[in-house]
Amino acid sequence: MKPQVISFHYNLTDKAGKAIESSRKGEPLVCLEGAGQILPGLEEALSTLKKGEKKTVKLAAGDAYGEHDAKLIVHVPKSQLPEVEGGELKKGFQFQSETPEGHVQIFTVTEIKDSQVTLDGNHPLAGQDLTFDVEVMEIRDATEEELQHGHAHGGDGHHHH
Repeated sequence: MKPQVISFHYNLTDKAGKAIESSRKGEPLVCLEGAGQILPGLEEALSTLKKGEKKTVKLAAGDAYGEHDAKLIVHVPKSQLPEVEGGELKKGFQFQSETPEGHVQIFTVTEIKDSQVTLDGNHPLAGQDLTFDVEVMEIRDATEEELQHGHAHGGDGHHHH
């Protein structure tokens, strides 16, 4: 069976029901099945749905963005960080770094004390149980071009890069 391109709207909430993110005010999210573009548990749930169907998908932290890992919190001298364009380093700024394995890691500034900066390499939603309320807007077979490129080219299958 050919991989599908699934277009869907979602509302994302935390364990307490607090809204985190929603696609409802914009375009639906479009993903290519099996390309690793969305969380595996969410993709698995979406693959069982048909156009127009809705479902609530609950993912434990370990199945979402992982548990919070204290080893990903590092303290570095401010002098080791790149200059911030047009201003001063602030809490919430993000930096990209490459791991020894060649993976890109995003670090967020969580604290600045004098010349010392605390960076957190955990995903902002790590350690949180998440609930996705999804509605499938469209499902279609992936095009050959999408399969070659490893991602969906929009709801209609046309390339918009």
